[in-house]
Amino acid sequence: MLIHVPADRQKVYGISIMRDNWVSIPGYGASKINASLEVGGIPLVVRTVEELLGTHIDHTVMLDFQGFKVLTDALGGIDVNVTLPFTASFDTHHVFVAGVNHLDGEAALEFVRERYSFVDGDYQRVRNQQTFLRALLGKLRGGIQTPAAVLGLVNFATNYLTVDQGYNPASVAILAYALRTVDPGASVFFTLPTAGTGTSADGQSIVVPDYAGIGQVAAALRGGTLPEYVAAHGY
Repeated sequence: MLIHVPADRQKVYGISIMRDNWVSIPGYGASKINASLEVGGIPLVVRTVEELLGTHIDHTVMLDFQGFKVLTDALGGIDVNVTLPFTASFDTHHVFVAGVNHLDGEAALEFVRERYSFVDGDYQRVRNQQTFLRALLGKLRGGIQTPAAVLGLVNFATNYLTVDQGYNPASVAILAYALRTVDPGASVFFTLPTAGTGTSADGQSIVVPDYAGIGQVAAALRGGTLPEYVAAHGY
């Protein structure tokens, strides 16, 4: 997910990139975009996304599964609004009912990872991830108001976050503290346009990029017109 944080820190824009998008990975060739992490780590992911969107990425943060659970539990759980009820197909097979669900770390991980329970698979998984992140922003808004809370976030980041060279856990905490002014309700999350699903030449199930649509997003990022793009597309 590419996160754009405007200078005024009043909202954030989250752009989900489907992991099976069939794109050109620099120095590697055509493949699913998530292969960039496997073959080249975070630096290659950054190069791939930068070339896809024609924009510079300032920093990257990667959180592993254990860290995801620890963060959720440390915040006292997260409340998410489930619009499409389901039962997870793995681990504890948690049941997610329609409406607001209070999730601990394990349930939250099942919520953001599930795809087999949905007709459109990864597409709904991405929507659930966006729902979770919006809820997380709301929780952070009320939970990092003191120096002690920021210090706790630094300690968490040290143990569970992988960041790019030149960034550090303290920088992550400073950014998180700055985001306490973000209005989760005003923040916008959407998925980078796709042209549906298909099959690659070597037989893999893939997501076909909508390059015309991606070009519009890229132009909005470069031109500082993301608010206008979002309004025009009803996000």
